[in-house]
Amino acid sequence: MSINNLVFLCVQNSARSQMAEAIARSLAPPTLRCWSAGSEPFRVRPQVPLVLAELGINSDDLFSKGLDAVPLDGPTLVVTLCAEEICPASPGVQVLHWPIDDPAAGSESEESDYLKRFREARDELRTRLQELLANI
Repeated sequence: MSINNLVFLCVQNSARSQMAEAIARSLAPPTLRCWSAGSEPFRVRPQVPLVLAELGINSDDLFSKGLDAVPLDGPTLVVTLCAEEICPASPGVQVLHWPIDDPAAGSESEESDYLKRFREARDELRTRLQELLANI
């Protein structure tokens, strides 16, 4: 598979797609451009930089953005990450669907459980991305 752009989509572009973008950038060759976006961008959840830093992954340049902020020129692979909601669509590009539960869904009352959900999503993304990028 030969692609120029790897784009991660979810609804808010606040957790899963942000983690996927940062992890992909840390693993991908410099010739592959990695992006994330959402159909209803919100803000990057504060837990995202915390769980990425645990792996030594920089998150300083992450920010929530809409689909119009992501260049889709050249061969592009889109990975949708929605599990419980309808993912945004991108016609005319190759799409993979990875239904990963939203770690920000549910109660924040127990901080350790809340962070555990972010870590689980991060680890699943990292495993899937290592496999995907090995085949690009």
